[in-house]
Amino acid sequence: MQDSEISPAERRRLRVRGAILDAAEKVFAEEGEAGLSIRRIADEIDYSPAAIYKYFSSKDDLVDVLKESFFGRLLGTVHEIIDRREPFSARARRCMAGYVRIAIEKPHHYVAAFTGVRADDEAPSDAQAFDDTNKGRAFSVLTDMVSEGIEGGHFRPELDTVNTAKSVWASIHGLAMMIAHLPDFPATASMPGGMSQAEFIDFHADLIVRSLEKQSGVAA
Repeated sequence: MQDSEISPAERRRLRVRGAILDAAEKVFAEEGEAGLSIRRIADEIDYSPAAIYKYFSSKDDLVDVLKESFFGRLLGTVHEIIDRREPFSARARRCMAGYVRIAIEKPHHYVAAFTGVRADDEAPSDAQAFDDTNKGRAFSVLTDMVSEGIEGGHFRPELDTVNTAKSVWASIHGLAMMIAHLPDFPATASMPGGMSQAEFIDFHADLIVRSLEKQSGVAA
């Protein structure tokens, strides 16, 4: 639908909804999910809580939209990395390091995106629903990359595509969460010195790719 076809009432609805999301994004980025409430958002944009509820049924509904938006940005950046015209090995490393860097740009968003996950959220009956989310699409990009690595002879042929993708995701997710909770990592009080954070992210991505490569650990 073109802008000219949108009614004044719909245009106003979209404008108010956008203002609500902008305010929620601001609070969310600064304080995380714990600091977010319908009343707090209403105060930010000088609306009544009742007005907010016309657009979002609950705080959980609003948080779900913010999470999906976050994974949408992540998906877009990962797609951009994957589409670069460079050797597979470089793209794989760039993709994994890029995931971590995007995650830590808004650590509150990233941590919240994985909170409140229930066992039934991942039930087999919900598999298609997961695939249709930005989180599911991001995982599909990672799965496709692993498949390309195996089929192209870059990764070990005996690797299972989906389980390998899950393992890679768990590893880069672990580093992202570590930095989200310990912003100075890897330079912590108990582990001073060493690499800078940027260097460590690249090192971590390189280590993962090397562990998957066909000739990993084999002397020439």
